[in-house]
Amino acid sequence: MNLFEQVHDRSNSRSVKWGRMEKVYGIHDASDILPMWVADMDFPAPPPVTDALRERLEHPIFGYSYICEECKTAAANWLEKRHGLGVETDWMLFHQGVIPAMASIIDVFTDTGDHVLVTPPVYPPFFSIPENLGRSVLYSQLTEQDGEYAIDWPDFESKLEKARLFILCNPHNPSGKLWAAEELEKLVELCARHDVLILSDEIHSDLIHAGETHTPLLSVAGSERDRIFTCIAPTKTFNLAGIQAAMIVTADPDKRMRLERHMQAHGTGSLNAFAPVAWKAAYEQGEPWLNQLLEVLAHHIEYAVERLEREVPGLKIRKPQSTYLLWIDYRALGLTEEEAMSHLLEKGKVALEPGSKYGAAGRGFLRMNIACPKQTLEEGISRITSAFR
Repeated sequence: MNLFEQVHDRSNSRSVKWGRMEKVYGIHDASDILPMWVADMDFPAPPPVTDALRERLEHPIFGYSYICEECKTAAANWLEKRHGLGVETDWMLFHQGVIPAMASIIDVFTDTGDHVLVTPPVYPPFFSIPENLGRSVLYSQLTEQDGEYAIDWPDFESKLEKARLFILCNPHNPSGKLWAAEELEKLVELCARHDVLILSDEIHSDLIHAGETHTPLLSVAGSERDRIFTCIAPTKTFNLAGIQAAMIVTADPDKRMRLERHMQAHGTGSLNAFAPVAWKAAYEQGEPWLNQLLEVLAHHIEYAVERLEREVPGLKIRKPQSTYLLWIDYRALGLTEEEAMSHLLEKGKVALEPGSKYGAAGRGFLRMNIACPKQTLEEGISRITSAFR
């Protein structure tokens, strides 16, 4: 049995996905509920990564660690090979994760009361982090037609007049949309016109499906590259979220210096002893595993979309161009979000994410994680169809 078919019991591994549903969903007992919500995979990490971690464990001292030059070079080589993006290792700063990295960028380059622009529906920390840091969030809702999202350019530019920073989700979470180069070029042009900085979260950029292309924002920025911060990590790609490692890429040395000073002030500049080990092994030896994963995900997407749309008339799902997430449109069922979630949790015994978590623009949708063995996926779909039947 290969890595992507075997079912692993995660119930006693301190897994947020499997062990925190009572708290997240406000239910008394979730022991019989199948989790298909938070974005981590029920697949083992690449064997070269676990082998490297096992070898590191043989050394019994776990003192302070740092990201070595080989780690930086591995990341640079990966970005060049997978995305055609040339990045200097001097442009890299390291952090405990993309969310903490985002918080640092917002804290350093905006002030209390400044406006941060987001385009919902979008990953919740895009608006919760600025709010918690005392910033004002501006919302330019994406337009949607049959599951396809686009920027409302007139509204977007009007909001840029007030904004100090725009946060881009590239690829887009939750829909799995890949932004076209032309869209990104226009976005950079408008932000430059209004002197707005751009934070591009590209953590899903390796999970690109066959025939599709991810365009890094830096690759189309041209002379405006110094206004861009790109957040990248191997953790989503290789299912290493608990290792907690990410990097900020910025070409502007002044911005790097200011970020380094902030990290020193807050003690966030170092990574745990396992992060550099996993980082280097993933980027140097993880590609065969990733290519196999993408084949599995492609089959899963085809299977899930076909079954869900056939067995629950009214559900509509646009196949994602990236990620392992389905953005399910249930508006035709005539259910409120509260009713839909009640059906899923109480009748179907399956946990998906409510669309409103991604902003008011997400109401009427559900986010489903299909990165699990086929056996688990089949069971999950059966539970969903039971819930809505």
